[in-house]
Amino acid sequence: MNYMPGTASLIQEIDKKLLVVLRDGRTLIGYLRSIDQFANLVLHRTIERIHVGKEYGDIPRGVFVVRGENVVLLGEIDLENEGKIPLKEVSIDEILEAQRSEQLEKQEQEKARNKALLERGIQPHIDNVTEEFM
Repeated sequence: MNYMPGTASLIQEIDKKLLVVLRDGRTLIGYLRSIDQFANLVLHRTIERIHVGKEYGDIPRGVFVVRGENVVLLGEIDLENEGKIPLKEVSIDEILEAQRSEQLEKQEQEKARNKALLERGIQPHIDNVTEEFM
Protein backbone atom coordinates (compact mmCIF):
# COMPACT_ATOMS: atom_id res chain seq x y z
CA MET A 1 0.00 0.00 0.00
CA ASN A 2 1.37 3.40 -0.94
CA TYR A 3 1.66 6.15 1.65
CA MET A 4 -0.56 9.17 1.07
CA PRO A 5 0.15 12.24 3.20
CA GLY A 6 -2.47 14.33 5.00
CA THR A 7 -6.11 14.18 4.12
CA ALA A 8 -5.38 12.25 0.92
CA SER A 9 -5.15 9.15 3.12
CA LEU A 10 -8.89 9.51 3.81
CA ILE A 11 -9.62 8.54 0.21
CA GLN A 12 -9.18 4.92 1.30
CA GLU A 13 -12.08 5.40 3.76
CA ILE A 14 -14.66 6.50 1.16
CA ASP A 15 -17.87 4.40 1.40
CA LYS A 16 -16.80 2.87 4.72
CA LYS A 17 -18.75 3.18 7.95
CA LEU A 18 -16.87 5.53 10.28
CA LEU A 19 -17.09 6.81 13.81
CA VAL A 20 -16.24 10.50 14.13
CA VAL A 21 -15.72 12.28 17.46
CA LEU A 22 -16.16 16.03 17.23
CA ARG A 23 -14.45 18.79 19.19
CA ASP A 24 -17.68 19.50 21.11
CA GLY A 25 -17.79 15.87 22.30
CA ARG A 26 -20.50 14.58 19.98
CA THR A 27 -20.07 11.16 18.39
CA LEU A 28 -21.28 10.56 14.84
CA ILE A 29 -21.48 7.28 12.94
CA GLY A 30 -22.06 7.28 9.21
CA TYR A 31 -20.79 6.36 5.77
CA LEU A 32 -18.06 8.62 4.40
CA ARG A 33 -19.14 9.88 1.00
CA SER A 34 -16.79 12.79 0.30
CA ILE A 35 -13.73 14.63 1.62
CA ASP A 36 -11.71 17.64 0.55
CA GLN A 37 -8.21 19.03 1.11
CA PHE A 38 -9.28 20.53 4.47
CA ALA A 39 -10.55 17.16 5.77
CA ASN A 40 -14.15 18.39 5.57
CA LEU A 41 -16.34 15.28 5.59
CA VAL A 42 -19.71 14.38 4.15
CA LEU A 43 -21.32 11.52 6.07
CA HIS A 44 -24.39 9.69 4.77
CA ARG A 45 -26.97 7.77 6.86
CA THR A 46 -25.48 9.45 9.91
CA ILE A 47 -26.55 8.85 13.48
CA GLU A 48 -25.50 10.80 16.54
CA ARG A 49 -24.72 8.33 19.31
CA ILE A 50 -25.11 9.53 22.89
CA HIS A 51 -23.46 7.54 25.69
CA VAL A 52 -24.45 7.86 29.34
CA GLY A 53 -22.96 5.28 31.66
CA LYS A 54 -23.58 1.84 30.18
CA GLU A 55 -26.45 3.01 27.97
CA TYR A 56 -26.58 4.61 24.55
CA GLY A 57 -29.13 6.01 22.18
CA ASP A 58 -28.96 6.88 18.49
CA ILE A 59 -30.48 9.97 16.91
CA PRO A 60 -30.84 9.77 13.11
CA ARG A 61 -29.19 12.79 11.43
CA GLY A 62 -29.17 11.85 7.72
CA VAL A 63 -26.55 13.62 5.59
CA PHE A 64 -24.07 15.45 7.80
CA VAL A 65 -21.31 17.85 6.72
CA VAL A 66 -18.43 18.17 9.21
CA ARG A 67 -15.73 20.83 9.04
CA GLY A 68 -12.34 19.17 9.21
CA GLU A 69 -11.17 21.43 12.05
CA ASN A 70 -13.90 19.98 14.28
CA VAL A 71 -12.77 16.36 13.91
CA VAL A 72 -10.91 15.02 16.93
CA LEU A 73 -10.96 11.33 16.10
CA LEU A 74 -11.99 9.31 13.07
CA GLY A 75 -12.03 5.54 12.83
CA GLU A 76 -13.52 2.74 10.81
CA ILE A 77 -16.34 0.70 12.37
CA ASP A 78 -15.65 -3.04 12.53
CA LEU A 79 -18.85 -4.31 10.92
CA GLU A 80 -18.32 -7.89 12.17
CA ASN A 81 -18.17 -6.82 15.83
CA GLU A 82 -20.49 -3.82 15.69
CA GLY A 83 -23.36 -5.63 17.39
CA LYS A 84 -21.18 -6.93 20.22
CA ILE A 85 -20.82 -3.68 22.17
CA PRO A 86 -21.31 -4.17 25.94
CA LEU A 87 -23.81 -1.32 26.20
CA LYS A 88 -27.60 -1.31 26.42
CA GLU A 89 -29.50 0.55 23.71
CA VAL A 90 -32.32 2.74 24.99
CA SER A 91 -34.84 5.05 23.33
CA ILE A 92 -33.92 8.56 22.23
CA ASP A 93 -36.12 10.08 24.95
CA GLU A 94 -34.50 7.95 27.66
CA ILE A 95 -30.93 8.76 26.59
CA LEU A 96 -31.68 12.49 26.23
CA GLU A 97 -33.17 12.55 29.75
CA ALA A 98 -30.15 10.65 31.11
CA GLN A 99 -27.81 13.08 29.33
CA ARG A 100 -29.69 16.08 30.76
CA SER A 101 -29.50 14.62 34.27
CA GLU A 102 -25.79 13.94 33.87
CA GLN A 103 -25.18 17.52 32.69
CA LEU A 104 -27.14 18.98 35.62
CA GLU A 105 -25.14 16.83 38.04
CA LYS A 106 -21.87 18.04 36.49
CA GLN A 107 -23.03 21.67 36.77
CA GLU A 108 -23.83 21.16 40.46
CA GLN A 109 -20.41 19.62 41.03
CA GLU A 110 -18.78 22.55 39.22
CA LYS A 111 -20.72 25.05 41.36
CA ALA A 112 -19.62 23.26 44.54
CA ARG A 113 -16.02 23.21 43.31
CA ASN A 114 -16.07 26.92 42.46
CA LYS A 115 -17.63 27.78 45.81
CA ALA A 116 -14.95 25.77 47.64
CA LEU A 117 -12.22 27.53 45.64
CA LEU A 118 -13.69 30.96 46.40
CA GLU A 119 -13.91 30.12 50.11
CA ARG A 120 -10.19 29.34 50.01
CA GLY A 121 -9.42 32.62 48.27
CA ILE A 122 -8.75 31.06 44.88
CA GLN A 123 -10.45 32.69 41.92
CA PRO A 124 -11.78 30.03 39.51
CA HIS A 125 -11.64 30.68 35.79
CA ILE A 126 -14.06 33.53 35.10
CA ASP A 127 -16.19 31.49 32.66
CA ASN A 128 -16.93 29.00 35.43
CA VAL A 129 -18.00 31.49 38.09
CA THR A 130 -21.75 31.76 38.43
CA GLU A 131 -23.51 34.99 39.33
CA GLU A 132 -24.40 33.77 42.82
CA PHE A 133 -20.71 33.79 43.78
CA MET A 134 -19.80 37.14 42.25
